[in-house]
Amino acid sequence: MDRRAFLQKTTAMTAALGLPVAAAAQPAPAAAPARTLGPVTKARTFKLKYAPHFGMFEQSAGKDLIDQLKFMADQGFTALEDNGMMGRTPEVQAQLGEAMAKLGMQMGVFVIQTGGNNSDRFTTGKAENPAQFRKACEAAVEVARRCNAKWMTVVPGGFERKLPIGVQHGHVIDTLRAGAEVLEKASLVMVLEPLSDNPDQFLRTSDQTYMICRAVDSPACKILFDIYHMQKNEGHIIPHIDWAWSEIGYFQIGDNPGRKEPGTGEVNYRNIFKHVAAKMQADSRDFIFGMEHGNAYPGKDGEQKLIDAYVAADAF
Repeated sequence: MDRRAFLQKTTAMTAALGLPVAAAAQPAPAAAPARTLGPVTKARTFKLKYAPHFGMFEQSAGKDLIDQLKFMADQGFTALEDNGMMGRTPEVQAQLGEAMAKLGMQMGVFVIQTGGNNSDRFTTGKAENPAQFRKACEAAVEVARRCNAKWMTVVPGGFERKLPIGVQHGHVIDTLRAGAEVLEKASLVMVLEPLSDNPDQFLRTSDQTYMICRAVDSPACKILFDIYHMQKNEGHIIPHIDWAWSEIGYFQIGDNPGRKEPGTGEVNYRNIFKHVAAKMQADSRDFIFGMEHGNAYPGKDGEQKLIDAYVAADAF
């Protein structure tokens, strides 16, 4: 997924909602009218909850969102993530939530807020930041209710180079606490995503994000550990997962280089999945693993190769 393009497309929608100009949604095709879903005939059962996104299997399933959900479920996927869910109409959000419930799928993350590189980034310490973020979280609660979501992605934005780094951390923590108060009451969780898109991003490593989550001190504020970004920014993936384990709330996947499915780059996903699965069992924890990457190969054959890549990586 091209997060930079996503940010550009969502600015207008966010302004219309009265939220800070930030990545909150993407233009969305209309969902099909409500209809009766047929039984799911799963091709396999994955050990982990891998979550595709809309468009990933469009060549096989067509453009209709419900048909895409049905195809995902038939292939054995038990979750979905949709960064642009907040930009869909309330009717479509409810339709998708109902369809996922019938198909036995969980909703993964959608994006509710990010500072990007805009002037309203959390690091600035502007007096209005906490109230604006609280408002964004209140809107996200309603979206989550309609589509049965629990997790939502938050990116604090870029550096404020005129301020000391410790002061910037304080500003970010204050703003996140305002949103956590809203989400905690609704039993929802924002997951903070450190990124590798450009060096101006404030949040870049898992240990930095761990520190912020501990300071916010809320079950509504955890880490989104995107293995693609963390391979680029810090490497040493398994030890970093162990160090940040108590604050991780969600995982995302993408091989590096290329940001495509497992097996197309240098990351040993089979070993990582095996390690995380063992820790999950030991600690009685559960995670969704968002497939936030592109397809390495085009067409239906490419979509089947992507599925095969997950079958191989899941065979630990």
